[in-house]
Amino acid sequence: MIRIANAPSGIPIASLKGKQREIYLAMQASSEIFYYEEAAILLFELILRENIIKAALELNKSGAVFTSFEYSAFNPAYWVRSSYGYLLRPDVLPSEAIRDIFVNGKKYGFECSTAMIIIYYKAVLDSIRESDFNYLFGGLLVWNWNNDPDLVIITRSGREFIPGDIVYFYNPDYQLPIWRGENGVVLGNDQYYGHGIGVKTAKGMIESLNTRRRPGAQRSAYMLNQHSRLNARYLFRFSKKQLLFREKG
Repeated sequence: MIRIANAPSGIPIASLKGKQREIYLAMQASSEIFYYEEAAILLFELILRENIIKAALELNKSGAVFTSFEYSAFNPAYWVRSSYGYLLRPDVLPSEAIRDIFVNGKKYGFECSTAMIIIYYKAVLDSIRESDFNYLFGGLLVWNWNNDPDLVIITRSGREFIPGDIVYFYNPDYQLPIWRGENGVVLGNDQYYGHGIGVKTAKGMIESLNTRRRPGAQRSAYMLNQHSRLNARYLFRFSKKQLLFREKG
Protein backbone atom coordinates (compact mmCIF):
# COMPACT_ATOMS: atom_id res chain seq x y z
CA MET A 1 0.00 0.00 0.00
CA ILE A 2 1.28 3.47 -0.90
CA ARG A 3 1.11 6.37 1.51
CA ILE A 4 2.30 9.90 0.59
CA ALA A 5 2.45 12.63 3.21
CA ASN A 6 1.61 15.48 0.86
CA ALA A 7 -0.82 13.50 -1.31
CA PRO A 8 -3.07 11.24 0.81
CA SER A 9 -4.95 10.03 -2.24
CA GLY A 10 -1.76 8.98 -4.04
CA ILE A 11 -0.91 10.11 -7.54
CA PRO A 12 -3.22 9.93 -10.59
CA ILE A 13 -2.86 6.42 -11.98
CA ALA A 14 -3.81 7.74 -15.45
CA SER A 15 -0.53 9.68 -15.49
CA LEU A 16 1.47 6.44 -15.40
CA LYS A 17 2.14 4.22 -18.40
CA GLY A 18 3.63 0.80 -19.09
CA LYS A 19 6.03 -0.65 -16.55
CA GLN A 20 5.74 2.31 -14.17
CA ARG A 21 1.99 1.75 -13.95
CA GLU A 22 2.53 -1.97 -13.33
CA ILE A 23 5.03 -1.25 -10.55
CA TYR A 24 2.70 1.32 -8.95
CA LEU A 25 -0.23 -1.11 -8.95
CA ALA A 26 1.93 -3.85 -7.41
CA MET A 27 3.03 -1.49 -4.64
CA GLN A 28 -0.53 -0.30 -4.07
CA ALA A 29 -1.81 -3.88 -3.81
CA SER A 30 0.95 -4.94 -1.40
CA SER A 31 0.31 -5.39 2.33
CA GLU A 32 3.64 -3.63 2.87
CA ILE A 33 3.32 0.12 3.43
CA PHE A 34 5.42 2.20 1.06
CA TYR A 35 5.58 5.59 2.74
CA TYR A 36 6.90 8.73 1.04
CA GLU A 37 7.35 12.25 2.33
CA GLU A 38 6.36 13.57 -1.09
CA ALA A 39 5.04 12.24 -4.39
CA ALA A 40 8.30 13.12 -6.14
CA ILE A 41 10.14 10.37 -4.26
CA LEU A 42 7.57 7.78 -5.31
CA LEU A 43 7.85 8.89 -8.94
CA PHE A 44 11.63 8.56 -8.71
CA GLU A 45 11.34 5.03 -7.32
CA LEU A 46 9.04 4.06 -10.19
CA ILE A 47 11.66 5.30 -12.67
CA LEU A 48 14.49 3.61 -10.77
CA ARG A 49 12.68 0.28 -10.72
CA GLU A 50 11.79 0.60 -14.40
CA ASN A 51 15.48 1.26 -15.14
CA ILE A 52 16.49 -1.83 -13.16
CA ILE A 53 14.22 -3.92 -15.38
CA LYS A 54 15.54 -2.23 -18.53
CA ALA A 55 19.15 -2.81 -17.45
CA ALA A 56 18.44 -6.49 -16.79
CA LEU A 57 17.00 -6.96 -20.28
CA GLU A 58 19.90 -5.02 -21.81
CA LEU A 59 22.43 -7.19 -20.00
CA ASN A 60 20.62 -10.28 -21.23
CA LYS A 61 21.22 -9.11 -24.82
CA SER A 62 24.74 -7.77 -24.25
CA GLY A 63 26.67 -10.97 -24.96
CA ALA A 64 28.30 -11.01 -21.51
CA VAL A 65 29.25 -14.58 -20.55
CA PHE A 66 28.27 -16.44 -17.38
CA THR A 67 31.40 -17.82 -15.71
CA SER A 68 33.32 -18.16 -12.45
CA PHE A 69 36.00 -15.73 -11.30
CA GLU A 70 38.72 -18.11 -12.49
CA TYR A 71 37.60 -17.66 -16.09
CA SER A 72 36.15 -14.16 -15.76
CA ALA A 73 36.97 -11.23 -18.02
CA PHE A 74 36.43 -7.46 -17.94
CA ASN A 75 37.46 -5.00 -20.65
CA PRO A 76 41.02 -3.99 -19.60
CA ALA A 77 40.49 -0.54 -21.09
CA TYR A 78 38.24 0.19 -18.11
CA TRP A 79 38.97 -2.41 -15.43
CA VAL A 80 41.98 -3.95 -13.67
CA ARG A 81 41.79 -7.48 -12.28
CA SER A 82 42.81 -8.04 -8.65
CA SER A 83 42.69 -11.12 -6.44
CA TYR A 84 39.23 -10.16 -5.16
CA GLY A 85 37.47 -8.52 -8.10
CA TYR A 86 37.77 -5.92 -10.84
CA LEU A 87 38.84 -2.38 -9.98
CA LEU A 88 37.93 0.67 -11.99
CA ARG A 89 40.97 2.11 -13.75
CA PRO A 90 41.88 5.48 -12.22
CA ASP A 91 41.91 7.17 -15.63
CA VAL A 92 38.29 6.39 -16.60
CA LEU A 93 34.91 7.61 -15.37
CA PRO A 94 32.61 5.16 -13.55
CA SER A 95 29.77 6.04 -15.93
CA GLU A 96 31.86 5.13 -18.99
CA ALA A 97 33.00 1.84 -17.44
CA ILE A 98 29.48 0.74 -16.52
CA ARG A 99 28.09 1.63 -19.94
CA ASP A 100 30.88 -0.34 -21.63
CA ILE A 101 29.63 -3.57 -20.04
CA PHE A 102 26.34 -3.15 -21.88
CA VAL A 103 27.89 -1.94 -25.15
CA ASN A 104 30.81 -4.39 -25.34
CA GLY A 105 29.33 -7.30 -23.44
CA LYS A 106 31.34 -9.90 -25.34
CA LYS A 107 34.46 -8.61 -23.58
CA TYR A 108 32.99 -9.55 -20.19
CA GLY A 109 32.39 -12.71 -18.22
CA PHE A 110 31.09 -12.93 -14.64
CA GLU A 111 28.67 -14.80 -12.39
CA CYS A 112 25.10 -13.94 -11.40
CA SER A 113 25.62 -11.89 -8.22
CA THR A 114 28.10 -9.65 -10.05
CA ALA A 115 25.48 -9.25 -12.77
CA MET A 116 22.95 -7.99 -10.23
CA ILE A 117 25.32 -5.32 -8.93
CA ILE A 118 26.15 -4.25 -12.50
CA ILE A 119 22.42 -3.98 -13.25
CA TYR A 120 21.95 -1.83 -10.15
CA TYR A 121 24.80 0.50 -11.15
CA LYS A 122 23.39 0.89 -14.67
CA ALA A 123 19.90 1.61 -13.36
CA VAL A 124 21.24 4.22 -10.95
CA LEU A 125 23.34 5.79 -13.73
CA ASP A 126 20.20 6.09 -15.85
CA SER A 127 18.23 7.60 -12.96
CA ILE A 128 20.50 10.22 -11.39
CA ARG A 129 22.74 13.03 -12.62
CA GLU A 130 25.83 11.60 -14.31
CA SER A 131 28.14 14.00 -12.47
CA ASP A 132 26.76 12.72 -9.16
CA PHE A 133 27.13 9.11 -10.29
CA ASN A 134 30.80 9.69 -11.06
CA TYR A 135 31.29 11.44 -7.72
CA LEU A 136 29.52 8.75 -5.70
CA PHE A 137 31.03 5.71 -7.38
CA GLY A 138 34.67 6.56 -8.04
CA GLY A 139 37.06 3.70 -7.33
CA LEU A 140 34.53 0.95 -8.06
CA LEU A 141 35.34 -2.64 -7.15
CA VAL A 142 33.09 -5.14 -8.91
CA TRP A 143 32.70 -8.82 -8.10
CA ASN A 144 30.04 -10.82 -6.31
CA TRP A 145 27.97 -8.60 -3.99
CA ASN A 146 30.81 -6.11 -3.41
CA ASN A 147 29.32 -2.66 -3.82
CA ASP A 148 30.01 0.95 -2.99
CA PRO A 149 28.35 2.15 0.28
CA ASP A 150 26.36 4.70 -1.76
CA LEU A 151 24.64 1.84 -3.59
CA VAL A 152 22.42 1.23 -0.59
CA ILE A 153 20.91 -2.25 -0.89
CA ILE A 154 18.14 -3.33 1.47
CA THR A 155 17.44 -7.05 1.92
CA ARG A 156 14.34 -8.15 3.75
CA SER A 157 12.39 -11.36 4.34
CA GLY A 158 9.15 -12.22 2.59
CA ARG A 159 7.91 -13.03 -0.88
CA GLU A 160 5.77 -9.98 -1.40
CA PHE A 161 8.23 -8.47 -3.84
CA ILE A 162 7.76 -5.75 -6.43
CA PRO A 163 9.06 -5.55 -10.04
CA GLY A 164 12.62 -4.26 -9.81
CA ASP A 165 13.42 -6.30 -6.69
CA ILE A 166 15.99 -9.11 -6.75
CA VAL A 167 15.18 -12.59 -5.46
CA TYR A 168 17.31 -15.71 -5.05
CA PHE A 169 16.65 -19.25 -6.25
CA TYR A 170 18.65 -21.64 -4.07
CA ASN A 171 19.92 -24.96 -5.41
CA PRO A 172 20.84 -27.09 -2.34
CA ASP A 173 22.18 -30.10 -4.27
CA TYR A 174 24.23 -28.19 -6.85
CA GLN A 175 26.89 -30.06 -8.79
CA LEU A 176 29.24 -27.12 -9.37
CA PRO A 177 29.61 -24.20 -6.89
CA ILE A 178 28.72 -21.69 -9.59
CA TRP A 179 25.24 -23.27 -9.72
CA ARG A 180 24.65 -22.99 -5.96
CA GLY A 181 21.77 -20.73 -6.88
CA GLU A 182 20.61 -17.96 -9.18
CA ASN A 183 19.85 -14.32 -8.44
CA GLY A 184 16.89 -13.06 -10.40
CA VAL A 185 15.59 -9.57 -11.20
CA VAL A 186 11.81 -9.48 -10.83
CA LEU A 187 10.57 -8.27 -14.22
CA GLY A 188 6.84 -8.60 -13.48
CA ASN A 189 4.17 -11.04 -14.72
CA ASP A 190 6.10 -13.99 -13.24
CA GLN A 191 9.17 -13.25 -15.32
CA TYR A 192 12.71 -13.15 -13.90
CA TYR A 193 16.11 -12.42 -15.35
CA GLY A 194 19.07 -14.45 -14.12
CA HIS A 195 22.53 -14.13 -15.66
CA GLY A 196 23.43 -17.53 -17.06
CA ILE A 197 19.82 -18.71 -17.34
CA GLY A 198 18.11 -15.77 -19.03
CA VAL A 199 14.48 -14.69 -18.74
CA LYS A 200 12.17 -17.35 -17.31
CA THR A 201 9.21 -17.86 -15.02
CA ALA A 202 9.87 -18.89 -11.42
CA LYS A 203 9.08 -22.46 -12.41
CA GLY A 204 11.48 -22.18 -15.34
CA MET A 205 14.26 -20.90 -13.09
CA ILE A 206 13.79 -23.82 -10.72
CA GLU A 207 13.64 -26.36 -13.54
CA SER A 208 16.83 -24.95 -15.03
CA LEU A 209 18.67 -25.17 -11.71
CA ASN A 210 17.41 -28.72 -11.20
CA THR A 211 19.27 -29.78 -14.35
CA ARG A 212 22.46 -28.58 -12.66
CA ARG A 213 22.31 -30.79 -9.55
CA ARG A 214 24.72 -33.54 -8.63
CA PRO A 215 23.83 -37.12 -9.67
CA GLY A 216 21.24 -38.69 -7.39
CA ALA A 217 20.08 -35.35 -5.99
CA GLN A 218 16.65 -35.47 -4.36
CA ARG A 219 16.03 -31.87 -3.30
CA SER A 220 14.61 -29.35 -5.74
CA ALA A 221 15.84 -25.82 -6.11
CA TYR A 222 13.50 -23.22 -4.62
CA MET A 223 13.08 -19.49 -4.16
CA LEU A 224 14.32 -18.15 -0.83
CA ASN A 225 11.94 -16.18 1.32
CA GLN A 226 13.73 -12.85 0.80
CA HIS A 227 14.20 -10.03 -1.67
CA SER A 228 16.60 -7.10 -2.14
CA ARG A 229 16.03 -3.57 -3.40
CA LEU A 230 17.75 -0.20 -3.68
CA ASN A 231 17.11 2.65 -1.25
CA ALA A 232 15.26 5.04 -3.56
CA ARG A 233 14.84 7.69 -0.87
CA TYR A 234 18.59 8.05 -0.52
CA LEU A 235 19.23 8.16 -4.27
CA PHE A 236 16.39 10.62 -4.91
CA ARG A 237 18.52 13.57 -3.78
CA PHE A 238 20.73 12.99 -6.84
CA SER A 239 17.87 12.66 -9.32
CA LYS A 240 18.40 14.53 -12.56
CA LYS A 241 14.65 15.17 -12.70
CA GLN A 242 14.15 16.12 -9.09
CA LEU A 243 12.85 19.66 -9.72
CA LEU A 244 10.48 18.48 -12.44
CA PHE A 245 9.11 15.82 -10.08
CA ARG A 246 8.45 18.41 -7.43
CA GLU A 247 6.60 20.64 -9.89
CA LYS A 248 4.34 17.75 -10.87
CA GLY A 249 3.89 16.64 -7.26
